[in-house]
Amino acid sequence: MDVSLVPADTSEDVRERGHKVAVLPVGSYEQHGPYLPLATDTLVACAVAREVADAYPVHLLPPVTIGCSHEHAGWPGTVSISAVTLHAVVRDIADSLRRSGVEALVVVNGHGGNYVLGNVVQESSARGERLALFPAAEDWETARRRAGVVTSLLTDMHAGEIETSILLHAHPEWVRPGYEAADCVADDRRHLLSLSMSAYTASGVIGRPSLGSAEKGKELLASLADSFAECFALLTGVTVTVSDEAGGDA
Repeated sequence: MDVSLVPADTSEDVRERGHKVAVLPVGSYEQHGPYLPLATDTLVACAVAREVADAYPVHLLPPVTIGCSHEHAGWPGTVSISAVTLHAVVRDIADSLRRSGVEALVVVNGHGGNYVLGNVVQESSARGERLALFPAAEDWETARRRAGVVTSLLTDMHAGEIETSILLHAHPEWVRPGYEAADCVADDRRHLLSLSMSAYTASGVIGRPSLGSAEKGKELLASLADSFAECFALLTGVTVTVSDEAGGDA
């Protein structure tokens, strides 16, 4: 994995900043067609989390790199953990952070199949703990429109315009030739959980990667950073915008 994805903080760095909100990228290790890497969802989650950490006073954590990718099991290289395991990992991380004085955790999810993360946040919130899941579908929709992404969120399901654009911007060296002619549309996926991805795509792609660009990727991330302001205020009661100096009192 690219070492730039792992924060270089020392313990003293964390102590001096004293941030009370941590950001945890959660991705997956699953097929993304022949042109995007297995680590795509982790790379996307890390790109979003890094954009947030550059704009807000948060403690950036290293990513969880394997998630719930059972629907991609038909392709070589895909690795999954159970929903129970992912639930426990995130719970344990949140508990550990609270013991060290970090009171709130934002889970930045890069893989739609990590459904259990929503349950983790719901259950933790019911116990009075401060957790949030980001980005929401509404945040992605706002980002899609701002970046000029043509493909709808329904159509852009996997390895499509959004993911290709973010990687072309953040990690172009990880994108291989072929995305320009890999479009595959399968909007009716009502039996996905029963039949898995292979019932809807031979290549592993569902979306229009041919429309991806680095410029769109940059705007997608900038929009998500703006959207994070509401999430940050919800957890801290502090209003911060991306134009403010990151490193405030929260």
